[in-house]
Amino acid sequence: MLVGVFVIANEVSARDLHVGIDPEVPTIHHAIKLAAPGDTIHLEPGKVYRDYAGFYGKKGEPGKPITLDGHGAILDGSDPLDPAKWKEVSPGLFSCDDLLPRLDDAILGRWFFLWNGTVNRMGINSKAKSAPLKAPEDLVPGEWTFVRDVSRDLPDAKQFFGTFYLKLAPGRTLTDEEIFVPVRSAGVQFSGDNAHLVIRDLTARYPYNDGFNIHGDCREVVFEEIRAIGCGDDGISAHESAQYRVTDFISIGNSTGICDTGTATTSYENVFIADCSSVDLYFLDEGRYSLKNVIVFSSAINPLTITGRVTGDCRMTMENVFFRRLVEPRLGQIAAKAVLEARHCTFEGIDLRVLGSATYDSCLVNGKPSAEGAIGADVEGLSHLIPESHRP
Repeated sequence: MLVGVFVIANEVSARDLHVGIDPEVPTIHHAIKLAAPGDTIHLEPGKVYRDYAGFYGKKGEPGKPITLDGHGAILDGSDPLDPAKWKEVSPGLFSCDDLLPRLDDAILGRWFFLWNGTVNRMGINSKAKSAPLKAPEDLVPGEWTFVRDVSRDLPDAKQFFGTFYLKLAPGRTLTDEEIFVPVRSAGVQFSGDNAHLVIRDLTARYPYNDGFNIHGDCREVVFEEIRAIGCGDDGISAHESAQYRVTDFISIGNSTGICDTGTATTSYENVFIADCSSVDLYFLDEGRYSLKNVIVFSSAINPLTITGRVTGDCRMTMENVFFRRLVEPRLGQIAAKAVLEARHCTFEGIDLRVLGSATYDSCLVNGKPSAEGAIGADVEGLSHLIPESHRP
């Protein structure tokens, strides 16, 4: 009888925490800090939060995960530009000396402005060759640049200082434009040891780094129905010894679609990737990675890289992956100390340079079958993964 009472009490203890509605959880930070095993954090359906979700040493328990249910909410990494911080230095040219509290190579190397709904990178690519930034006097309307002020450098510090410039059309003011500044580094961020977590139905958009930035060690972590849009670096990225599973992931307009590294173990199923600028798929080091039921519409500078780098043993399994190059053909690379096992995959407009090891079962590589009668990916069976915005 006492056992039955204990079980009922234990089940009742799981709570629903409604951010911004329940007085004890006014913010996402408060909710995560308060959440215990079995609890579910709820965001308001469709709401835009100019905030991020940080998990730092947060653990559920087996059978009782801590769940963050976004219900379609958006974690926005950007804030509206404040015209009061800018001054007009010449007709249509505006400058700001203190846009961010901190700036370094990593941030500037991922930088963009969200300008009238469009991510404007000015040729900056976080994992590929970037165009040099223009001089302020060479800007045309709709462009920006940054000029470093070396006189303000601090000894042995990575932080530096300088001035951002924006060029507007004649007669336009900053209040006429719709410009947003990426001020947060990620939508969802992990660090330390995390375990037994579920992140569900959530969009991360416009941070200057990753949509979903997973550092440290994590176990039994699941991401379901997540979306990363317009991120300065990766849509999602695993580091160190992270282990997680992702189902139903959309990655659009990021510098890199997916980038996993370290000794991470990750799996992705039901994925759509498009409009990347640097790399579509990037997997490194000693990780164990898998992709299943994936569509990639490739326009990045580097479409696919799998590499163990210097000391790694990088292994990737792909099943039913349709990779279509939308711009000029490029080489994908399976580098030394890397292994690819591909089954029922199609690489259209992309050849694979293999310095490590690659095996193909019923695959098409740039129109060439891996075996007699190979048919590649089940394209018809993957069509449901394409969002309306990218359908013909």
